[in-house]
Amino acid sequence: MALKYKRILLKLSGESLMGDNQFGIAPTMLHYYALQIQNLVNMGVEVAVVIGGGNIFRGLQATDAGIERVQGDYMGMMATVINGMALQSALEGLGVYTRLVSAIEMKQIAEPYIRRRCIRHLEKRRVVIFSAGTGSPYFTTDSAAALRANEINADVILKGTRVDGIYTADPEKDPSATKFDHLTFTKVISLGLNVMDMTAFTLCQENNLPIIVFDINGGENLERIVRGEAIGTLVAG
Repeated sequence: MALKYKRILLKLSGESLMGDNQFGIAPTMLHYYALQIQNLVNMGVEVAVVIGGGNIFRGLQATDAGIERVQGDYMGMMATVINGMALQSALEGLGVYTRLVSAIEMKQIAEPYIRRRCIRHLEKRRVVIFSAGTGSPYFTTDSAAALRANEINADVILKGTRVDGIYTADPEKDPSATKFDHLTFTKVISLGLNVMDMTAFTLCQENNLPIIVFDINGGENLERIVRGEAIGTLVAG
Protein backbone atom coordinates (compact mmCIF):
# COMPACT_ATOMS: atom_id res chain seq x y z
CA MET A 1 0.00 0.00 0.00
CA ALA A 2 1.29 3.47 -0.91
CA LEU A 3 2.25 5.87 1.85
CA LYS A 4 0.03 8.88 2.47
CA TYR A 5 2.63 10.60 4.66
CA LYS A 6 6.22 10.24 3.50
CA ARG A 7 7.89 12.65 5.93
CA ILE A 8 6.49 12.92 9.44
CA LEU A 9 7.34 14.60 12.70
CA LEU A 10 6.47 12.43 15.69
CA LYS A 11 5.83 14.35 18.92
CA LEU A 12 6.20 12.35 22.12
CA SER A 13 5.78 13.62 25.65
CA GLY A 14 8.53 12.99 28.17
CA GLU A 15 5.92 11.38 30.40
CA SER A 16 5.33 8.71 27.74
CA LEU A 17 8.81 7.35 28.50
CA MET A 18 8.00 6.80 32.18
CA GLY A 19 5.65 3.88 31.70
CA ASP A 20 4.30 3.00 35.12
CA ASN A 21 7.15 4.78 36.87
CA GLN A 22 6.82 8.18 38.54
CA PHE A 23 10.06 9.52 37.09
CA GLY A 24 12.75 8.83 34.51
CA ILE A 25 12.87 6.40 31.61
CA ALA A 26 11.31 2.94 31.56
CA PRO A 27 13.43 0.58 29.38
CA THR A 28 10.32 -1.21 28.11
CA MET A 29 8.75 2.03 26.85
CA LEU A 30 12.00 3.20 25.28
CA HIS A 31 12.32 -0.09 23.40
CA TYR A 32 8.66 0.04 22.36
CA TYR A 33 8.97 3.50 20.79
CA ALA A 34 12.24 2.55 19.10
CA LEU A 35 10.52 -0.47 17.51
CA GLN A 36 7.62 1.70 16.35
CA ILE A 37 10.01 4.15 14.69
CA GLN A 38 12.08 1.33 13.18
CA ASN A 39 8.93 -0.03 11.52
CA LEU A 40 8.26 3.35 9.92
CA VAL A 41 11.82 3.59 8.61
CA ASN A 42 11.54 0.08 7.15
CA MET A 43 8.37 1.23 5.36
CA GLY A 44 10.31 4.05 3.72
CA VAL A 45 8.98 6.89 5.89
CA GLU A 46 11.30 9.81 6.69
CA VAL A 47 11.03 10.30 10.46
CA ALA A 48 11.84 13.25 12.70
CA VAL A 49 11.12 13.14 16.43
CA VAL A 50 10.62 15.72 19.18
CA ILE A 51 10.42 14.46 22.76
CA GLY A 52 9.45 16.49 25.80
CA GLY A 53 11.39 16.41 29.07
CA GLY A 54 8.60 16.22 31.65
CA ASN A 55 9.73 12.81 32.89
CA ILE A 56 12.92 14.45 34.16
CA PHE A 57 12.26 18.15 34.68
CA ARG A 58 9.58 20.69 33.80
CA GLY A 59 10.59 24.31 33.37
CA LEU A 60 7.18 25.45 34.57
CA GLN A 61 7.81 23.72 37.93
CA ALA A 62 11.05 25.60 38.44
CA THR A 63 9.48 28.64 40.09
CA ASP A 64 8.01 26.37 42.78
CA ALA A 65 11.58 25.37 43.65
CA GLY A 66 12.75 28.98 43.73
CA ILE A 67 14.40 28.74 40.32
CA GLU A 68 14.03 31.69 37.96
CA ARG A 69 11.73 30.97 34.98
CA VAL A 70 14.29 31.34 32.19
CA GLN A 71 16.83 29.19 34.04
CA GLY A 72 14.15 26.59 34.63
CA ASP A 73 13.24 26.53 30.94
CA TYR A 74 16.86 25.86 30.01
CA MET A 75 16.94 23.04 32.55
CA GLY A 76 13.87 21.58 30.85
CA MET A 77 15.66 21.79 27.51
CA MET A 78 18.54 19.77 28.96
CA ALA A 79 16.03 17.11 30.00
CA THR A 80 14.91 16.73 26.37
CA VAL A 81 18.53 16.17 25.35
CA ILE A 82 18.79 13.31 27.86
CA ASN A 83 15.63 11.73 26.43
CA GLY A 84 16.93 12.25 22.90
CA MET A 85 20.20 10.51 23.76
CA ALA A 86 18.26 7.59 25.24
CA LEU A 87 16.07 7.23 22.14
CA GLN A 88 19.09 7.52 19.87
CA SER A 89 20.82 4.71 21.74
CA ALA A 90 17.72 2.50 21.61
CA LEU A 91 17.29 3.07 17.86
CA GLU A 92 20.92 2.42 17.07
CA GLY A 93 20.68 -0.78 19.10
CA LEU A 94 18.12 -1.88 16.50
CA GLY A 95 20.37 -0.89 13.62
CA VAL A 96 18.54 2.35 12.76
CA TYR A 97 20.73 5.24 11.64
CA THR A 98 20.06 8.40 13.63
CA ARG A 99 21.19 11.95 14.20
CA LEU A 100 20.65 13.77 17.49
CA VAL A 101 20.27 17.48 16.83
CA SER A 102 20.33 20.12 19.57
CA ALA A 103 19.06 23.69 19.40
CA ILE A 104 21.69 24.51 22.05
CA GLU A 105 25.27 23.83 21.05
CA MET A 106 26.80 20.79 22.76
CA LYS A 107 29.07 19.43 20.07
CA GLN A 108 30.36 16.49 22.10
CA ILE A 109 26.97 14.75 22.01
CA ALA A 110 24.75 16.35 19.35
CA GLU A 111 24.86 18.16 16.05
CA PRO A 112 23.87 21.83 15.94
CA TYR A 113 20.57 22.55 14.19
CA ILE A 114 21.19 23.33 10.53
CA ARG A 115 18.01 23.05 8.50
CA ARG A 116 19.49 21.87 5.20
CA ARG A 117 21.64 19.27 6.93
CA CYS A 118 18.63 17.89 8.78
CA ILE A 119 16.65 17.59 5.55
CA ARG A 120 19.58 15.74 3.98
CA HIS A 121 19.67 13.32 6.92
CA LEU A 122 15.97 12.59 6.37
CA GLU A 123 16.51 12.04 2.65
CA LYS A 124 19.18 9.47 3.58
CA ARG A 125 16.64 7.68 5.81
CA ARG A 126 18.28 8.74 9.07
CA VAL A 127 15.94 9.38 11.99
CA VAL A 128 16.46 12.97 13.14
CA ILE A 129 15.84 13.55 16.85
CA PHE A 130 15.36 17.23 17.64
CA SER A 131 16.30 18.15 21.22
CA ALA A 132 16.63 21.25 23.41
CA GLY A 133 13.32 22.65 22.19
CA THR A 134 13.63 25.82 20.14
CA GLY A 135 16.77 26.81 22.04
CA SER A 136 14.93 29.71 23.64
CA PRO A 137 12.98 29.99 26.91
CA TYR A 138 9.20 30.51 27.04
CA PHE A 139 8.59 27.98 24.26
CA THR A 140 7.31 24.45 24.84
CA THR A 141 8.33 21.29 23.02
CA ASP A 142 4.97 21.54 21.22
CA SER A 143 6.22 24.81 19.76
CA ALA A 144 9.53 23.16 18.88
CA ALA A 145 7.65 20.34 17.12
CA ALA A 146 5.53 22.79 15.11
CA LEU A 147 8.55 24.90 14.19
CA ARG A 148 10.77 22.01 13.11
CA ALA A 149 7.95 20.26 11.24
CA ASN A 150 7.36 23.38 9.17
CA GLU A 151 11.08 23.95 8.61
CA ILE A 152 11.72 20.42 7.31
CA ASN A 153 8.53 20.45 5.19
CA ALA A 154 6.94 17.55 7.05
CA ASP A 155 3.66 16.23 5.68
CA VAL A 156 2.07 15.96 9.13
CA ILE A 157 2.68 16.18 12.87
CA LEU A 158 1.76 12.96 14.66
CA LYS A 159 1.14 13.71 18.32
CA GLY A 160 1.21 10.51 20.36
CA THR A 161 -0.87 10.57 23.54
CA ARG A 162 -2.47 8.16 26.02
CA VAL A 163 -5.94 8.54 24.46
CA ASP A 164 -7.12 7.74 20.96
CA GLY A 165 -7.84 11.28 19.80
CA ILE A 166 -9.41 14.59 20.77
CA TYR A 167 -12.55 14.49 22.90
CA THR A 168 -15.14 17.01 24.04
CA ALA A 169 -13.65 16.57 27.53
CA ASP A 170 -10.95 14.49 29.20
CA PRO A 171 -12.16 10.90 28.59
CA GLU A 172 -10.14 9.69 31.58
CA LYS A 173 -12.23 11.92 33.84
CA ASP A 174 -15.53 12.23 31.96
CA PRO A 175 -16.96 8.93 30.63
CA SER A 176 -19.59 10.85 28.63
CA ALA A 177 -16.93 12.62 26.54
CA THR A 178 -17.24 12.02 22.80
CA LYS A 179 -14.41 11.74 20.27
CA PHE A 180 -13.89 13.90 17.20
CA ASP A 181 -12.68 12.22 14.00
CA HIS A 182 -11.90 15.49 12.24
CA LEU A 183 -11.66 19.11 13.32
CA THR A 184 -10.70 22.37 11.66
CA PHE A 185 -8.17 24.64 13.32
CA THR A 186 -10.89 27.24 13.82
CA LYS A 187 -13.18 24.72 15.52
CA VAL A 188 -10.46 23.64 17.95
CA ILE A 189 -9.92 27.25 18.99
CA SER A 190 -13.63 28.02 19.30
CA LEU A 191 -14.21 24.95 21.47
CA GLY A 192 -11.14 25.70 23.60
CA LEU A 193 -9.73 22.21 23.11
CA ASN A 194 -6.24 21.59 24.44
CA VAL A 195 -4.48 20.04 21.44
CA MET A 196 -1.18 21.92 21.62
CA ASP A 197 -0.18 25.19 23.17
CA MET A 198 -1.48 28.17 21.20
CA THR A 199 1.90 29.19 19.77
CA ALA A 200 2.42 25.75 18.24
CA PHE A 201 -1.16 25.45 17.10
CA THR A 202 -1.18 28.85 15.39
CA LEU A 203 2.06 28.05 13.58
CA CYS A 204 0.47 24.89 12.15
CA GLN A 205 -2.72 26.73 11.25
CA GLU A 206 -0.91 29.51 9.40
CA ASN A 207 1.13 27.02 7.38
CA ASN A 208 -1.65 24.48 6.75
CA LEU A 209 0.26 21.71 8.50
CA PRO A 210 -2.13 18.97 9.64
CA ILE A 211 -1.93 17.45 13.12
CA ILE A 212 -3.07 13.95 14.02
CA VAL A 213 -3.63 13.19 17.70
CA PHE A 214 -3.65 9.45 18.36
CA ASP A 215 -2.98 6.70 20.89
CA ILE A 216 0.76 6.02 20.64
CA ASN A 217 0.41 2.83 22.66
CA GLY A 218 -2.12 1.33 20.27
CA GLY A 219 -0.05 -1.35 18.54
CA GLU A 220 0.23 -0.59 14.83
CA ASN A 221 -1.37 2.87 14.91
CA LEU A 222 1.68 4.65 13.53
CA GLU A 223 1.96 2.32 10.56
CA ARG A 224 -1.75 2.56 9.83
CA ILE A 225 -1.70 6.37 9.95
CA VAL A 226 1.15 6.78 7.45
CA ARG A 227 -0.72 4.43 5.10
CA GLY A 228 -3.72 6.75 5.24
CA GLU A 229 -6.07 4.98 7.66
CA ALA A 230 -8.32 7.21 9.76
CA ILE A 231 -6.79 6.75 13.21
CA GLY A 232 -7.17 9.28 16.02
CA THR A 233 -8.31 12.84 15.31
CA LEU A 234 -7.17 14.86 12.30
CA VAL A 235 -6.90 18.62 12.71
CA ALA A 236 -6.70 20.31 9.31
CA GLY A 237 -8.29 22.98 7.18
